[in-house]
Amino acid sequence: MRRFPEPVPGLNYLTEGGQETEIMYKYGFELPEFALFPLLDQPAAVTELRGMYTRYLDTAAQHGFGALMGGFDYRASPDWAGLIGYSSDALADMQLRAIDFLREVGEPYRADLPALLYVGIVGPRGDAYSLNDTITAEDAEDYHRTQITTLARAEVDLVEAMTFNSVPEAVGVARAAARAGLPASISFTLDSNHRLHSGPTLREAIETVDDLAGDERPAFYGINCSHPLEFLPALEPGDWFQRVRCLRPNAAMMDKISLCTLGHLESGDPADLGRHMGELARRYPHLDIWGGCCGTWDTHLDQIAHNVLEARTASAET
Repeated sequence: MRRFPEPVPGLNYLTEGGQETEIMYKYGFELPEFALFPLLDQPAAVTELRGMYTRYLDTAAQHGFGALMGGFDYRASPDWAGLIGYSSDALADMQLRAIDFLREVGEPYRADLPALLYVGIVGPRGDAYSLNDTITAEDAEDYHRTQITTLARAEVDLVEAMTFNSVPEAVGVARAAARAGLPASISFTLDSNHRLHSGPTLREAIETVDDLAGDERPAFYGINCSHPLEFLPALEPGDWFQRVRCLRPNAAMMDKISLCTLGHLESGDPADLGRHMGELARRYPHLDIWGGCCGTWDTHLDQIAHNVLEARTASAET
């Protein structure tokens, strides 16, 4: 069983930003079914993607953060890939190419970073912002096993499930990852009611997944695709919140589907977003994985890393 590193005092990690919205709206590339991996067959897109990931890594190195590199395979599961014409073999090949690309870009930075890890991204089987209330944990484990088995072949360091709002589906992903020998993280997305769209609070979702998954529970949890104003009220004190290590906020507080279909980049206020993350770093010293989601890019990551580092430095001096 591959283990994800435990938190280390003084070590923070930076992830990529909202690379789908960035490549669509800053560089004009279309994403079929919101899938990023087909762009690996477009040389012009690969050039822009290389530049984007290089800037992410530059930002991490500048602030002394480790880096978690992922992001191409959010839609790399059978149902979504089938909609855009990929066979199971072709999909597996694209998954492996995606991780190879990340390693090709990332490895030259290894000496410049305190840590460098590679991540496979798993998205929900259905639309992330629908209820998905018919999927069972058993169905989810069977479905996501296909993608996760290929990620095990790619020897990723983490399976990161993102924009989940179904508790049973999260349980299924955790089980599939554990049985493939990989650690998993589950990032839930919250709506304007500060809950998962399927109803439970963040605390209820995390406690339920931990209980049902048992020894196969995720390594940790996160929040993504929500603005801080949506998820801050959900952060109740308690041991359960120590299970949350990762925050990947949206740039703006807007309807999530709109953020992906506006036709332009809604970047919000990067400095304000950074201040929110800095305050969370001050309040919750155990949080150590920071990044972005829809509407964010290296400008936002720079503000987040700057404010997190400032908060952590100030705490160490008091």
